[in-house]
Amino acid sequence: MGSFFSSDSTPEKSSSSSEHSGIQTFHSSPRWQLHFNSVKDSSQLMVIDFSASWCGPCKFMEPVLNAMAAKFTDVQFVKLDVDELPDVAQEFGVQGMPTFVLLKKGKEVDRVVGAQKNDLEKKIEKHRALVAAA
Repeated sequence: MGSFFSSDSTPEKSSSSSEHSGIQTFHSSPRWQLHFNSVKDSSQLMVIDFSASWCGPCKFMEPVLNAMAAKFTDVQFVKLDVDELPDVAQEFGVQGMPTFVLLKKGKEVDRVVGAQKNDLEKKIEKHRALVAAA
C-alpha cells in the first residue's frame, strides 16, 4: 500500500470540489497519528468522517459535510478512508460507513452511523456548545 512514501507531516486537503471546505484528509496512519497527538488535549470538537470511495451513502454525505464544515468553523472536520487506514478504523470500532466519530480531548463523546445528516448536525451543535460552557 503506497501510504508511507511521503515523509511530509502536513495533512492533505480533500481533492473534492470544495478545496476550502475546512475538511482535512489523511492518507497514512503516521500522518493521522501525528495530527491526532497534536490535538488530543484540545477541547475543540473534532468530527472524523470514516468513509470509503465505493460507499454510496458516503458520497451523499460529502456535500453535507462540506456545508457543515463551512457553517461550524470552530469544529475540526477530518475525513479518513477506511480502505486506506484500516488500522485507524479498527481502533475506533468502525463497522459501517459512513461513521462519524465526535471527539473532544482525544476521547469519543458521540457517534453517528449512516447518512443521518440531521442527527449528525444536532450532535455537532450539542457538543460544540459544550466548549463554551467548559
